Amino acid sequence: METDQVTSSQEDSKLNGLLSNFDDAVRLLTQAPAFSKPAKLPRVMDTARRVLLQDGGCEALESRAQAFEDAGVFLGSDWETPQYLVPTLTTFALKSADANVVVIEALSELRLLAVAKGNFEHPLVSAEHAHHYLTQVMAINLWLLFLPPSEAERETQGRLATIPRHLFQHLADRIGYEHIVDQLIDEIWRILKQRPIQVDSIKQMITQIALCQANPAIDLGASGQGADRLVSSLYGPTQACREDPGVDVYRDRLEHMDQAALQAESTGFARAMHDTGLVSPYHAVLLRHLLEEGDHLLSEALGLSSTGRDCLLCYRELVQALIRGGVYPATAQAVYGLALMLERGILYQPPVAPAMWRQLNLPLSEWAQSRLSMAYGDTVSPRARLIEGVLCMLGLPLGVGQGNNPTCQSARALSMWAYNDPDYLLQMVAWAARDDEIIMHFEGQAISSMASLSGVATQLPIDLDPVSLIVVPHLDRIYAEMGRRCIGREGDPHRWVNPEFHGWWSGRGFRINVDVATGQLSDVDDFIRHFFAYYHPYYNGNQPLIHPQPAGIAVTDSAARFIGWHAITILRASLDPSDVMRVYFYNPNNDSGQDWGDDVIVSTSGNGERFGEASLPFDRFASRLYIYHYDPLERVDIADVTSEEVENVKHYLHRSWGASRLPPTELQADQGSNSTLPQSPLPDTPPDEG
Repeated sequence: METDQVTSSQEDSKLNGLLSNFDDAVRLLTQAPAFSKPAKLPRVMDTARRVLLQDGGCEALESRAQAFEDAGVFLGSDWETPQYLVPTLTTFALKSADANVVVIEALSELRLLAVAKGNFEHPLVSAEHAHHYLTQVMAINLWLLFLPPSEAERETQGRLATIPRHLFQHLADRIGYEHIVDQLIDEIWRILKQRPIQVDSIKQMITQIALCQANPAIDLGASGQGADRLVSSLYGPTQACREDPGVDVYRDRLEHMDQAALQAESTGFARAMHDTGLVSPYHAVLLRHLLEEGDHLLSEALGLSSTGRDCLLCYRELVQALIRGGVYPATAQAVYGLALMLERGILYQPPVAPAMWRQLNLPLSEWAQSRLSMAYGDTVSPRARLIEGVLCMLGLPLGVGQGNNPTCQSARALSMWAYNDPDYLLQMVAWAARDDEIIMHFEGQAISSMASLSGVATQLPIDLDPVSLIVVPHLDRIYAEMGRRCIGREGDPHRWVNPEFHGWWSGRGFRINVDVATGQLSDVDDFIRHFFAYYHPYYNGNQPLIHPQPAGIAVTDSAARFIGWHAITILRASLDPSDVMRVYFYNPNNDSGQDWGDDVIVSTSGNGERFGEASLPFDRFASRLYIYHYDPLERVDIADVTSEEVENVKHYLHRSWGASRLPPTELQADQGSNSTLPQSPLPDTPPDEG
């Protein structure tokens, strides 16, 4: 007993000494001018590494999170902007043989933990976002909680391999160890309800759950009870593959099945696919096998309604060619994309079927092939990977995400074309993938993506679906060039850029409620009245929105503080199941479910949303809107919009991102009601959305 106490005392003394050294190093880094900070950083990192190896080290560093953040530990690195960090990349950092990479990743997680627990109010990331991010990180790296270092980790990392395990044990203790798996399962289902095109990170999470379930050394307790449906959807949706035998064994089993067995397999796969939005590699094997079995079973395996079946029968040869060219175990999501594309009936549009035949035989440039291979590997050909991407985008036009890139304009354009003008999308894909160039026109003048200067993104985006991977770099440069050609014009450049960039159906009428020169609110009443008059069914003669319209929102965090400008698409306005008028919109930011503060909580399911849609009550949506388009030739009467409607929207606006943008006269009138609300500094005027 005495020996244990002595040992514990020695360890505490050692940790205290290291922490004292760490505090000194952070103080020196804080005092150093910007040009000499890099010279002071190695001491901070080395001391932090030694602290993280000690019991209690993570807890001690968490309490110092704001101090080392403010000192500049993350300055100039990828970790400087935590709102853009990608959970899936943490695995590579934590497995790195470079001690500095492991340490800075650990410090970043501890910083976000302090934010999530409310001990550190970060200017760039909210507590909810931090908690959400850490939950995902723990889900993806679940093995760090349960498994000792592998031989490979010991060889490449040595003692460094201890740091991630200390870190994750601390994260689990602070966040709630018993809820991690349950939270993960809830999170997976929440994201799947939005039907994203990119599901690799979701599959990684499900795989981690499956590995934990299969490992007798891991006791999940009561957690993970809802995981079976997710795991089975990938690894055993039907009786013939329930034990996950491998695709080769399953292929042999199919050869010996009669029609009744194949029917059962087809029905089981279709049910699992449409239930989750995930496709098992076994499903792709079945679909290729059914090419020789007739249209009925193929239709069953795709889970088609009468609309989809009719489309399949009309375009039998094309569908079979698409399956042969794009559906493999490695591109299994193509099955879901194909099924939903047939359900949409877009092949009946005269240009689409010929364009799909062109896509099947499209020669890809060396640049396009290398991009696809770099992002997705060489398991299947780049052409098959691109066909998968095309099928998924045409089937799930609202599932397009911008990834970790400021390219919401380009993602919105791709989604809008897939939704509204699929043959134009296919033309864009052909130009980009075959010719390495896209040419668009701005006010009659041609703009080449290869002749244009840089785009909004400073680096080539890589974390995208196959179509976006090829097309977005071109669109990004063209969009930026259109903006450059508006330099010198009065007002916001989106007035001219959006209709030229997105399509003729973007309204030529344009409203903005921010003065571009000053950043202050301007003509707010007129802005709100016009929006209600053109978009609200009660004021526009109950006219549904015909074409999706580009719009810009001021995104706020859960405390209603301004974060930035963002491009979205208004899809429709209608009553939800509770008879509340809502705006349904597309958000390209990968996850539409967000809390924008002041009871403005974006919904993605349960309020009449279709897959991929986000929604808000009409007045709450209007309070975050800052630009929109409309048809100025449509006859509406803005006088019909009641003052109560306008004032309600203004209250939400003035309590959030508009609080620091009030003109002096309105500021005095509104001062009393806003005195207790969070005030954000006046941000930049609305430039590019992203």
